[in-house]
Amino acid sequence: MVHVKAYELRSSTSKELMKQLDDMKSELAQLRVAKVAGGAASKLAKIKIVRKSIARILTVYNQKQKAEARKQYKDKKYMPKDLRPKKTRAMRRALKPEQKWMKTPKQKTVANNFPKRRYAVSM
Repeated sequence: MVHVKAYELRSSTSKELMKQLDDMKSELAQLRVAKVAGGAASKLAKIKIVRKSIARILTVYNQKQKAEARKQYKDKKYMPKDLRPKKTRAMRRALKPEQKWMKTPKQKTVANNFPKRRYAVSM
């Protein structure tokens, strides 16, 4: 059970992924025992492949978890911080465009009472 492909893992369920992960971890433990016991070179080379496979399985599993969470919190008022857009700290704290262009009551009255002058300039 080596060389797992990420696109193949994406089609499997979370339970299948966890079972596959347990298998990989037990295989890795056996390979490490073989390494200590002075096993064959082929087994030593297999350790890296199994470690990378474990990482792939965990990556796909975490992506699935995050996608489920996004689906669950879609159209909700509040969202967990790890699901919100990252951007930059300044951008997150900046005013929204509609807030930025809002005018105070005094600014509105001044704009109404003293409109921008238009000049007819002929050349």
